[in-house]
Amino acid sequence: MLNVGLTGGIACGKSTVARFFVKNGAHLIDFDLLSRQVQKPGKPAWQKVVDYFGKEILQKDKKINRVKLGNIVFANKNKLFKLNKIVHPFVYQEWHSQLDKISKKEKRAIVLSDIPLLFEGKKQHLFDLTILVVIEPEEQIGRLIARNHISRKEAEKRLKSQMPINKKKELADIIIDNRESISKTEKTVKKVWHNLLKREKIKHSM
Repeated sequence: MLNVGLTGGIACGKSTVARFFVKNGAHLIDFDLLSRQVQKPGKPAWQKVVDYFGKEILQKDKKINRVKLGNIVFANKNKLFKLNKIVHPFVYQEWHSQLDKISKKEKRAIVLSDIPLLFEGKKQHLFDLTILVVIEPEEQIGRLIARNHISRKEAEKRLKSQMPINKKKELADIIIDNRESISKTEKTVKKVWHNLLKREKIKHSM
């Protein structure tokens, strides 16, 4: 099994790139989805998050209001750190469980783990290699404003909460430039996929 970490700046089109990899045959584990799952009402992470941030972050159905919580943590680095410290252990526990299930079904699988804060969390050692999706910061801000319906000031604040993209480039094994057309990005993913197949074959033969 080849274990690949996929990351990128906020609103960089990482989900689109992940979808192209799945189309080629990759297994995908979405850490945003895992994070939401472990924070569902009644789950251990949910209780810890509510204990720390208060019941005002809850909706009427007891689910965490992600927009409200996001506004809180992106305005305060200490609170963002605390949220990650609470949630991440539960997320990685579920991640290991999913890796085991995939490995048992398909020994030579290529597993792509979509992790927004891979480098910020210094988790690259958990993977055989890492892939970084990049676009220009100004384009990130524009996409974030349109996607989340937030102000430019709020978008810039969220961008600053992450590691600068140039630092991420220094840490990544493979970089996918997502500034071009969708069709060109898909072709780039296809080339990278063949690279991953070769790497898996070498790993399997060792």
